[in-house]
Amino acid sequence: MERFLSVSSAVRIHAGDGALRQLSAEATRVGAQRAFIVCGDSVATRTRLLDQLRDVLGSRYAGGYEAMRKDAPLEDVEDAARSARAAEADLLIAVGAGSVLKATRVLAIALGEARPLVELATRYPEHGSPVSPRLMAAKPAIFNVLTAATSAQNRAGAALRRADGGPRLEFFDPKTRPAAIFWDSDALATAPPALARSTGLGVFWRALMSRGALSQANPLVQASRLHAYTLAHAALPRLADPQDIGARVDMCAAALLQNRDEDDGGRPFDVHWVARAVYALGAALFNRLPALDQGSTHALLTAPALLHFGALCPDAVMQMGAALGVPDVAHDKERAVADAVEAIFAGLDVPARLPFIDAATRAAVLEAALYNFNADRTRELAGHADRLAAMLTDAIGAEA
Repeated sequence: MERFLSVSSAVRIHAGDGALRQLSAEATRVGAQRAFIVCGDSVATRTRLLDQLRDVLGSRYAGGYEAMRKDAPLEDVEDAARSARAAEADLLIAVGAGSVLKATRVLAIALGEARPLVELATRYPEHGSPVSPRLMAAKPAIFNVLTAATSAQNRAGAALRRADGGPRLEFFDPKTRPAAIFWDSDALATAPPALARSTGLGVFWRALMSRGALSQANPLVQASRLHAYTLAHAALPRLADPQDIGARVDMCAAALLQNRDEDDGGRPFDVHWVARAVYALGAALFNRLPALDQGSTHALLTAPALLHFGALCPDAVMQMGAALGVPDVAHDKERAVADAVEAIFAGLDVPARLPFIDAATRAAVLEAALYNFNADRTRELAGHADRLAAMLTDAIGAEA
């Protein structure tokens, strides 16, 4: 058997009714005195979560940034950093889902390092692999309070959106992993069904992609991939029911198993060519087009990716087909699996096609897709630019 390395980070997970009541004790555990809350406008204005958190924190509450936008724009993180410095924050509490959680990681980097954020991001030399700077300064502790399931909950990397729609700014620092994660029933209940479905789609999509790379994984990764898929597949159709908090907790658990997949030696973001193509092109799309959400974008790109990249990873296509119950057809396996995927997503009201995208925007999206560390660590995607372009054309449909 091939060698593998598993590295477990220390994190406490509080789940269920009243989980947020443990927030003060966790702050004491990490020695924090000045807690700074980061969230988006919806959490700040449409829920009582901030009041609840302030009550639990008491004198430890030092302020917050309540206007973090979708996909974490660089400008928002810079604004939050100015406020957090003024508050002398030593604990950052992210309240939300993917955008807020990854923004808070970069906020911690901004507070710890003494250079502009653009200088701390992963660099892409013209020739060679991407280079992530080593960020050695201490970082404030982070707590993540989830309002929806996301595999962003226990990671060390993050990406920010540029205002000009260019390639994302990518960051990595293991010191930005959370010290505590909260799957509180009341917090998860605040997400409207549309948001729960969108984030759940992202978790299920990742679970399906990883299910396509099961046989070659080490035993620990296999366990995470199998159960993440089982949980996500069962919970996904139940997310439409706002009273089914169990489904939301199960989806959070599936997302955490995806984090453990990576910690146990897996590579969940580039497990095979279909996953790589969808992740890279999807990130380029929803970072440039604010109307798109990550979960739905990944879902509707999957069938085109199977058709254009599936031939490069036939074993992955077969394993995904087995998970979806696709018969072992002798010919055109990619089309059979693509049809099965489209059937699942059609039942969840996922758009069948992307909106029309003009030629200039399409070219910019395809260029940005070539700058994604997680999907393309060795810069191979540029060699399949024609496949990417065909995949995007299929995803747009007849108006392309």
